[in-house]
Amino acid sequence: MTDPKGISKSANAVDVTVYTRRFCGFCTAAKSLLADRGIAFREIDATGDPDRRNEMITRSGRHTFPQVFIGARHVGGYTDLYTLQVSGELDDLLTA
Repeated sequence: MTDPKGISKSANAVDVTVYTRRFCGFCTAAKSLLADRGIAFREIDATGDPDRRNEMITRSGRHTFPQVFIGARHVGGYTDLYTLQVSGELDDLLTA
C-alpha cells in the first residue's frame, strides 16, 4: 500500500526505489512483487518527465522500465528482481 507520495507504508533495512512509467506491465509486476512481500519502496514515475528518465538512465545505464535499486545498488528490471526473489538473494539485499 502506498501513500500519496508513492511510498509504501512498511519499513525495510535499506531503501528500495523503483523507476516506473504508466502503462508498463513490467512496472506493475515489479511493484506487485514488492508490495505482496510487504517491502516498502519509493516509486519514481518518469512518465512524461525527461529529467527523471535521464536520472534513471544515469543511475542504471539502462533505458527500459522499470529499474529497481536496493540502497545504492542497481538490481535491474522486473526479471532481475524476480530472479533475486526466487534465488533468495532479495532477502539478503534487503537486510544488508
